[in-house]
Amino acid sequence: MKFKKIIGLLHLWLGLASGIVVFIISFTGCLYAFQEEILNATESFRYVEPRASVQLSPSVLKEIATRQLPHKHLHAIMYSGNAKAAQAIFFHFDPSYYYIVYLDPYTGKVLKVKDMDADFFRIVLQGHFYLWLPPNIGQPVVAYFTLAFVVMLISGIMLWWPKNRAAAKQRVWFRWREGMQWKRKNYDLHNILGFYGAFFILILAATGLVWGFQWFASSVYTRLGGDKSLLFEEPISAITQPILPSSPAPAIDRIWHQMQQEHPNAKTLEVHIPETDSSSIAVNINEEEGTFWKTDYRYFDQYSLQELPVNHIYGRFKDATLADKTFRMNYDIHVGAIGGLAGKVLAFFVSLIAASLPITGFYIWWGRRGNGRSGNGRRIQSDSNKVLNTTDRTATKPVLTK
Repeated sequence: MKFKKIIGLLHLWLGLASGIVVFIISFTGCLYAFQEEILNATESFRYVEPRASVQLSPSVLKEIATRQLPHKHLHAIMYSGNAKAAQAIFFHFDPSYYYIVYLDPYTGKVLKVKDMDADFFRIVLQGHFYLWLPPNIGQPVVAYFTLAFVVMLISGIMLWWPKNRAAAKQRVWFRWREGMQWKRKNYDLHNILGFYGAFFILILAATGLVWGFQWFASSVYTRLGGDKSLLFEEPISAITQPILPSSPAPAIDRIWHQMQQEHPNAKTLEVHIPETDSSSIAVNINEEEGTFWKTDYRYFDQYSLQELPVNHIYGRFKDATLADKTFRMNYDIHVGAIGGLAGKVLAFFVSLIAASLPITGFYIWWGRRGNGRSGNGRRIQSDSNKVLNTTDRTATKPVLTK
């Protein structure tokens, strides 16, 4: 009982200290779950009328897009099939900006210039990652509070765990009756929903910690048997006198044509524009819609057009080991996309449960504060069921956790 009391105090104070942050992280994750589906349904400029004609090359779309944002750096041109607009992505860290120019890939018509920093889901994501703080401050804050949340979940499971079958019956489903006090209902919401959601919430939290702590990511990857670098590093093009091309087409166009031939079933094909004279031409090819873990990451010397190898996990999918593939799944697992629409629905409800736990936990604590006596004058017990007089007295009762 002394050990359980210590666990209860740990659960309580971690919950009170981290509740607001955990709520923000969980609720923004809940909002973000269906962002792709919502945007596809509400932004008509994402689609074009399919045509039999050939789509315009990256160099042509680059010239059109840069006229819209002449003083911004063009990061990449992305094609998303025959029925979707091409995207010219303008992105930079310092100064920070993020724009997407949507283009008809057949005619080059500009369909929309979108400031992504003003996009609702982008703002939601900034809250999820950084609490709307500067990244160098918000990212470690989110990481440490996520770690605290993991400890809370584990301690909560320990406090929930019943000693016998009679106690288990009242902890796995709601047994509400007419006239039952709100305190009991609130406690059940925290206790029962927390139990059913704990395993899945731990998965979402653990995949979040992969981005939060380098030591955690490296430890997980190494234990899976991985031996590559987790840090993205772009291979370097050899800065020599450029080899005279056999074709007058720009290098990015030639690579684009080559990738189209090698990946005729690609759902997305993204050609990155070299930033410097030593940068490579990076190309991302994804043949599966809705997830990212199978993406082929390929790199080419911008002068010789020879493919360049890399020693990190973001290389050719055919060269990925089991550890590489598992680690690549991290984002798709975190957002539920690994399970398709059903996985996203699950992630939505799991995030909603996670967001509710700080609220219901706070009200449990609030209802037990004060002089330690209930409304009818009896001493409030650590046993919540004795406080509320609503369950079978023969059952072993849980210690209140918050």
